[in-house]
Parts: sequence; C-alpha cells; structure tokens
Amino acid sequence: MKETNMQKPLITVYITNYNYEKYIEQSIESVLAQSLQNFELLIIDDGSTDNSKNIIERYRDDERVTIIYQQNKGLNITNNVAMRVSRGEYIMRLDADDFLDPSALAEMSNLLEQNSELGLVFPDYYYVNAAGQITGEERRHNFEKEVSLYDQPAHGACTMIRLSYLKKLGGYNESFTCQDGYDLWLKFITHYTVSNINKPLFYYRRHGENLTTNEKRILDTRRAIKEAFLAEEKNRYQSTLMVIPVRNTLINGQSWPLYKVQGKSILEQKVATCLEAQCCGEVAVVSSDQEILAFAETTFSHNDKVQIIERPASLAGPNQTLGATVNLAVQKAQKKDLGYVLTAALEYPFLSASMLDDALNTLLLFKSDAVLSVRPDNKSYYRHTGHGLSPILDQEKFTRLEREALYKAAGGLMLSTLSSFRKNLKINSGQISHVVVDEKAAFGVHSEFDFEVFQSLAKS
Repeated sequence: MKETNMQKPLITVYITNYNYEKYIEQSIESVLAQSLQNFELLIIDDGSTDNSKNIIERYRDDERVTIIYQQNKGLNITNNVAMRVSRGEYIMRLDADDFLDPSALAEMSNLLEQNSELGLVFPDYYYVNAAGQITGEERRHNFEKEVSLYDQPAHGACTMIRLSYLKKLGGYNESFTCQDGYDLWLKFITHYTVSNINKPLFYYRRHGENLTTNEKRILDTRRAIKEAFLAEEKNRYQSTLMVIPVRNTLINGQSWPLYKVQGKSILEQKVATCLEAQCCGEVAVVSSDQEILAFAETTFSHNDKVQIIERPASLAGPNQTLGATVNLAVQKAQKKDLGYVLTAALEYPFLSASMLDDALNTLLLFKSDAVLSVRPDNKSYYRHTGHGLSPILDQEKFTRLEREALYKAAGGLMLSTLSSFRKNLKINSGQISHVVVDEKAAFGVHSEFDFEVFQSLAKS
C-alpha cells in the first residue's frame, strides 16, 4: 500500500478493470478532474492481459492514486477488497469503461453529508457508445416524491455508499459473480434510507462487451440473490395455490393442452413445473372441457397436491374475467394455510419453477400485493381514432431509450397475496411489483406460426 501524507479522504473511488485498455484512461481522468478533490482513487486491475497495465502505471506517482493488481478474482471479491482498503467515509465503484461528470462526487457526497440516515445515493446517467457519444439517458423516479416500491435497484456502479453501513451489512456476497448492485440494493433498502439525484452524473458505455449484455446470467443471478436473501423465511415454502386455467384450444388442428413434447403433454409439463416450485402448496387445474377434465382425472388423480376443478360454463366464456376462475379455485382449495395465489398460463411453456419461486420472493422482499412477469418493451403502439393512427400514451414524445421504462406482460405468471385477491377478486391489483423473464420464457403460443416456432424451440 502506498505511503501517503494525505488527509483522510472523504470519498474512496475504485475503478475495476479487466482488459479495458481502450477506455480506462478516460475513466481515470474523469475522477482526477472532479470539482471535489477530497478523494482517493484505487485502480484495481483484475488480471488484464491487454495493454491496461502500461496505461495504469502512468498514474503511479499521483498521491491520490493507489494501484492494485490481482488475478481474476471477480467483481464481488474485488468490491470487498476495495471496501477493506478504503479510507473514505463514502465509497463508490466506477467501471473502467465508464466515466464521471466533473461534479459527480461533490453532488452525491453533499447529499450524504446532509443526512446521516442516508445509506446510499445514486444519480441518473447518460448512455454512450464505444466512441463516447451520448445515445440516450436513464431517468429514474424522484425518490423523495414518487417512489414507494423499491423494486428497481440502483446501478451497481456510480452509486455512492456510506462505508460504515456497508461494513455493518457484511459487504458483498462473494458467491455471486455479477449483479453486485442488486445484492447491495436489497441489503440497504431493508436497513437504511436510499435516495437519488435526478441529474445524469456519469456516462455508462454500451459497446457490446459489457457484462450486462448477458441477460440470462443477470436474471439467474438476481433470482439466486433473492433466494439467498430470504433463506431463513421457510414459511414461504408450500404457501401458494397455483391455478392453471385450461381451455381446449386447437392450434394447427391439435389440442394445445394435450399436445405432447418428449412424451408429456403441455398440461402435464405445466403441472410438473408448478409442483417443482418450492412455494407450491397446491395445484388447481380448472377447466369446463370434458376431454380436458377426463385427461386430468386420469393423469393427476394419484397426486394429492393436484385438484381437478370443473369450471361452470358461466365462467368459461371469452368475456369472463380470470378473477372468477381463480376465486372458484380459492373456494375449493383443500390446504387451509395458503397465503398466496398464482396463475400459470399454458400458453407459455418455457416458464420454469425457479421463476414461480422468484415471483413470491419478489413479492415478499418488496412487500407488494401482486407480482407480474414482464418484458421491457420499447416499441411504439398506435390506435386508430377514425382520422388515422394516433400514438398511445404520447410515446412519440419519448426517445427509444426513455421508452425502456415500459413493460409488457409476458410469461403468463401472475401472483397475489390471498388477502389482496379476496379483497379485490383480481390478481393484478394493489401495489404491483414485477419479475423480468428472459425471451424464451416470455414466448407464448397463440397462433399456428407460434406453434411452429415452439416446435423448433422445444427441440433446442
């Protein structure tokens, strides 16, 4: 560790680098050029094999800079290294491919200095391309005025954290190799106040090599983080009534619920997925179709966790609400200690048991009334007014990146607390949180073309 006569810094900034020789100089210079100079800068190189070291070594004589070389320890281990070495009151990570606005440290630390209850603060930010040109802006809701549901975490980088609080929470969970911001977020919203600055104070570079381009890894890690966070809450297991509404829909001349893939029907596979989920207390297959009911009785009668419920014709029409069907299943539920009700649509064959568990974990962590499975949707939508097409929700006022705050229901999963459902007879009511599912899980079979795509996906 470098010997220094510098006063104890207010802020520790640490730059994590792995083979970002193209960008790291701009990242370092953006820290050194800050309007607030009461900081130390740790440059942590995680075993780069490119020319990064030659660039980093240029800064060795700067008394503000400490250089650490290590061999591929991964993000969260590196975060904990920085936490242990840090001398600042506040600590902030900056990725080597991103860079700061000159006022970033001053504005974020000022907010923390004003409020000792505040555990972390994060800003809005710009998106930039590989050349550093601005391509969009990430805008967050105002946490002082607009936010009561904390299910949208801060970015892991460029979030300033009160170091003493981070240490009290045990630092970063080293069993996860990405999504440090999500793990951190859950810890802080549970124990401390969090806030934001509605002003872009850093530049997040999208260049095709980012860790965050691997969506499946991100979503799998987030699910694992939530599972680990709730590990002690065993009462969530076997607490959910899972309702599978079944119409004998014909696609390409074949019954979709009874269509077999690898020897098992779509209905059998959906029931198996529900039963595999840890939170499953009981499964209700609800249908008004006699062929479906006969098949279900033959197939599932041996399993005491599966109920077959005949839906009256009055509830089976296309204009009937899903709530009426779910209410029928709730009334007939055999297990009396259920706390939640979930619907799993047959049209989405790739939804996994872990996603069902994730929905309940999400509801519990964020204390919401309901959870929907969704996909981000930045497309524009229009309606015909009689005079021509008109954009819905005035989306023409938003840039493409600003529209990324929109979501569409996907995956066919809806979950509600039983108390909220009984009160409103709707699953999607009250304070609604969300789980993002990957593109395959979001794929639904609604047409003959979808069916052909499904057959191809099912083989992969």
